[in-house]
Amino acid sequence: MNSQTLEHTRLALHGVAELVLAGPQYAASRQIRLQVTEGGFGTVTSPELRVDGLELVTPTARLPLGGTFAGLARAAGVEARPLRDVYAGGPDLVPADPIVLEPGAAAEVLDALARGDVALRAFAPELDPVLWPEHFDVAITRNEVNYGVSPGDGHLAEPYAYVGPWAARVGQFWNVEFGAARLLGELEGHQALLDFFQQGASLAVTDPARA
Repeated sequence: MNSQTLEHTRLALHGVAELVLAGPQYAASRQIRLQVTEGGFGTVTSPELRVDGLELVTPTARLPLGGTFAGLARAAGVEARPLRDVYAGGPDLVPADPIVLEPGAAAEVLDALARGDVALRAFAPELDPVLWPEHFDVAITRNEVNYGVSPGDGHLAEPYAYVGPWAARVGQFWNVEFGAARLLGELEGHQALLDFFQQGASLAVTDPARA
């Protein structure tokens, strides 16, 4: 997969997550959390909207992901809303921007989120993973350690899993500033991803904190 194609498609899906799903949801309920759903991701409260592959699913229709964010939102019966007043990050897109997706890249992004959701639920069954619209990653926090999967961002261009202790640790496992990260392509299969989270949980306890 061409890295630029993946980046552009990831950005478009990130825009849908913020402007079309989380933004209208925040306007209705002051809730920004999203969730991974079958085939994609969706809101957790009203309005009931979700992405399924290359479509936006509403209670009454299935709409192709295309046009502008504003146009897609209108077709779904909501108003596109950025969340720059809620957090400093995000996709830095506006409602008038076009939605440009490549099907193969979209499938890779959505598969990464799905893999992350499954592994996180197996790792910590008592917690519900959250898809955060700010960074567009699916994550949980347990015992002051963040665990998650990102489809790619400014840290790594490809999908990756991460473990991020609130207090940074020292040791071979910890390979990035915020903790540990591994490309999903290097973690083949469900068990490898689960093992990564479990190893991170153990070493977050036994490895010394960074001075």
